[in-house]
Amino acid sequence: MPKQQRPHSTYPRPLTQRERTLIELYSHCQLGMTPQQFYAKWQVTHDELASICSRSVLTVQRWFSQGHTSRRPSANDLRHLALMDFVLEHFEEIPKALFDVLCPRR
Repeated sequence: MPKQQRPHSTYPRPLTQRERTLIELYSHCQLGMTPQQFYAKWQVTHDELASICSRSVLTVQRWFSQGHTSRRPSANDLRHLALMDFVLEHFEEIPKALFDVLCPRR
């Protein structure tokens, strides 16, 4: 049975207890994958890692470098990589309608 959509005039929508619980669960989710883990699992280039994380190629190169020029990826970068890993692993299982909501075409 399709979910009923709420009229746009009710925005901003009040949160239900279920939605507050989901926010609480999400706020404690430690979803993350290091660039090294992603690179070891998937045959990607530094350009592709940069694209996934919306970073420059130089920044990605610094994630893999040693010494004073090395940089650590942010929690946001780790989350982007983990989400991309999830999509790559489960793409065929994700309904097209849901994928289109998550990643609308420009």
